[in-house]
Amino acid sequence: MEEKDGSTAYGASLAGGGFNLNKFVRQPQTIVRLLSWLFALVVFACITTEGYINPIHSPEAKCVFNETDSACHYAVGIGVIAFLACVGFLVLDVYLPFMSNVQERKYAVLADLVFSGVWTFLWFVCFCLLASLWGRTHNASSIPQDAAQATIAFSFFSIATWGILTYFALGRYRRGVSDIAVPTYTEPPLDHPYPPAPTSYNPTTYTPTTYSVYPSSGPDVQQQTPFTSSLQPQEDVGYQPPNY
Repeated sequence: MEEKDGSTAYGASLAGGGFNLNKFVRQPQTIVRLLSWLFALVVFACITTEGYINPIHSPEAKCVFNETDSACHYAVGIGVIAFLACVGFLVLDVYLPFMSNVQERKYAVLADLVFSGVWTFLWFVCFCLLASLWGRTHNASSIPQDAAQATIAFSFFSIATWGILTYFALGRYRRGVSDIAVPTYTEPPLDHPYPPAPTSYNPTTYTPTTYSVYPSSGPDVQQQTPFTSSLQPQEDVGYQPPNY
């Protein structure tokens, strides 16, 4: 039903893992789906070949199940659809490991779950209907009983097989992608860890440091006065022409 030796997504191996035909054929889900395909084939084949008779009082062919044509039409209809659906879901099971999109796998498994559940109920209705009509059929001795009884029996078997397919699909849908190991980042340990922080803080009083005065042995350096200009202002004597 699913891969046991590696990561899976919705009951199938991850994309790129290849396809093993021998392993696929031996899966319980594949075997049950092939049985459902066979049972559906038997049901509609029995009705289409020997499910109608020509009664004495009517020139038209009537259904062997109490001359109720709708019962035969119903059994043939769900049998043909189940036959085709089994083929389609078998192809989908083969293609499922090649789906790289997890969302597409989810929709495929969900479609299998819904269809299998609905057809389990429809086969149950078919079995109850055919069994009830066959019990009320008159002159059953002149009717090919083997075909009618085979139709009822394989309708009952189809309830079991489609119920098992529903269980398998539900299991795959619940598992989802939980089997895939998602890598998590862990910070590498430090070679030189920092010292642990103190649990409590005790404030201390700051004491300034005092320094002694360094003695000076040289003469005091007088401070110079600021720079002042020694030039006297010149009077304006006017323009004097040069002498040649």
